[in-house]
Amino acid sequence: MHYSKQRELIYKALEDNAIHPSAEYIYDVLKKAETRISLTTIYRNLNTMALQGRIKKIQGLEDKAHFDHNTHEHFHFICKKCGRVYDVPSEIAPDILMKAKYETGFQIDSYDVVFHGVCLECKIEGR
Repeated sequence: MHYSKQRELIYKALEDNAIHPSAEYIYDVLKKAETRISLTTIYRNLNTMALQGRIKKIQGLEDKAHFDHNTHEHFHFICKKCGRVYDVPSEIAPDILMKAKYETGFQIDSYDVVFHGVCLECKIEGR
C-alpha cells in the first residue's frame, strides 16, 4: 500500500476512536479537526485498508458499515440500550472456526461473531 497522508489521518482517527466508528463518524471527527477530506475519500480509504487487512470492516451492526483498527481475532458485543460496540476476546470460544468446519463440512473463509444484549454500564444504570 502506498503512503497517503489522507489514509494516515483516517487511520489515526479510527485508532483514536476505538468505538468501531462508521465512515460518517470519522468524517465528523476529521471535519472538527479542520481537515479537508471528503466522505467519499474516507469511504475509499477505509475500504482499501479493509481489503488489505490493515483494518476490519464490520457489517451487520446497522445499515452502514463500521470499522475496527484491531485486526487481532476477536468477537463483538452490541449493546441494545446504548448502541456501543465492544470487543470480546476470542478465547471465550476457542477453535470455533475448526469446530464449525468439522460439524458442517463447509469451507469457511471468514467469520464474524456478534453478541447482542445489554452492556454492564447500562445494566448497572438500569437503562
